[in-house]
Amino acid sequence: MSGTFVGMPAFPEAARDAVRDTTLRGNLRHATHTIRAKRAKAVAEVSDWAALREAGRRIKDHTLLHLDRYLEQLEAAVTAAGGTVHWAADAEEANRIVARLVRETGESEVVKVKSMATQEIGLNEALEAEGVRAYETDLAELIVQLGEDRPSHILVPAIHRNRGEIRDVFRSRMGHWGRPAPEGLTDTPAELAEAARLHLREKFLRAKVGISGANFMVAETGTLVVVESEGNGRMCLTLPETLISVVGIEKVVPSWRDLEVFLQTLPRSSTAERMNPYTSTWTGTTDGDGPRVFHLVLLDNGRTDTLADEVGRQALRCIRCSACLNVCPVYERAGGHAYGSVYPGPIGAILSPQLRGTGSAIDASLPYASSLCGACYEVCPVAIDIPEVLVHLRERVAQGGPVTREGNKVVLKPAAGHGAERAAMRAARWAFRHPGALRAGQRLASRTRRLHPRTLPGPGRAWTGSRDLPAVPPEPFRDWWQRTHGGKDGAR
Repeated sequence: MSGTFVGMPAFPEAARDAVRDTTLRGNLRHATHTIRAKRAKAVAEVSDWAALREAGRRIKDHTLLHLDRYLEQLEAAVTAAGGTVHWAADAEEANRIVARLVRETGESEVVKVKSMATQEIGLNEALEAEGVRAYETDLAELIVQLGEDRPSHILVPAIHRNRGEIRDVFRSRMGHWGRPAPEGLTDTPAELAEAARLHLREKFLRAKVGISGANFMVAETGTLVVVESEGNGRMCLTLPETLISVVGIEKVVPSWRDLEVFLQTLPRSSTAERMNPYTSTWTGTTDGDGPRVFHLVLLDNGRTDTLADEVGRQALRCIRCSACLNVCPVYERAGGHAYGSVYPGPIGAILSPQLRGTGSAIDASLPYASSLCGACYEVCPVAIDIPEVLVHLRERVAQGGPVTREGNKVVLKPAAGHGAERAAMRAARWAFRHPGALRAGQRLASRTRRLHPRTLPGPGRAWTGSRDLPAVPPEPFRDWWQRTHGGKDGAR
């Protein structure tokens, strides 16, 4: 990936600042609880939801196991349909390819469909450096761009903004990017949406180049699929003369029959809709209909390395529904910016450290940005066991070990700051292997429990800074069991 957000600290520090922002917490609480409740209702309507979830998991796992074959099939199908396929090993190569393709058209403006992949590689900034201005057309992305902000949610990038803040952004910034906001603009949703529609309409009608991502790619036909709710994607995909799509290699599915599963689970898990208002599909180019030139940039950028991890690879099943964010107690309180990535929340906590590595302070801290409550796994429509991967990555951070980086096997050193944790785990391992010492330690702890501090000193201060130190019982469980004969004496 193209690095973290500039100047971002590790998650604990960023989250500490975020939880003090009462407006932010109020915005997040209202939005996530609303989406969560609607999703639960939409999912409850489907009698075979568990079967659909399992089918999605199996399709994704099968595809990842045979990813090389399906990508080659996809390339052949796209080429046969009149498109051109480009392969990008990393963000720098992808940006270079897209910038060259835009320059070849002679244009200095592009319109964009909401795309996590292009955010991941920092495409807008790369195009700006080449003298090309990219206009976001998704309503939430437009809010973020006009406000010179950063996205904080996978599905609703401006979830941290309320209506009043959005009105102020439109009033002060729209004129710098094109058509200004109407006079007397209020914060009613209808007026805000109309202001955005009028602002974007001139962009759609003028643009000659469109840039998109894709939710899915169908290998058997070379078809790309974008699902959205506003119609801006349909405009971007059909009006420009040249269309460039940047898509992660994990987005491929073998067949249309497989696609049918995800077109049921994705809308319910993301927007709590039975189906997306707009599902756009295109296969290469067609004379007299849509763009005359189509380019597909297949992006790796750490995905092959992630695929090499037998535990962590399940993160590549993700279909970007954002359901895990909406149920996560950590995300609800800290918000998306604290994750320092375009992928916030539980899925970001396992995806970003794998795509980018754990060399930076923030990436090393992300696997710890969770309570391990398991709510994310329960709502995931492709059954990604996020808690399992979090624990796996925590072990990698604390212990180091072999990983794959840029296709090469390397051995990571333990991250700085985990020496006390490793020492504590070694001590615990020794104690559990010596029952006599464990029993003596338990009895000593029980007899001195009135002297125990409420917080831990030194490195332990970070642990007790946000939680109470568990109280030691009056006697160890083993002693109670022997004294009461396993509770048969009526003791409680």
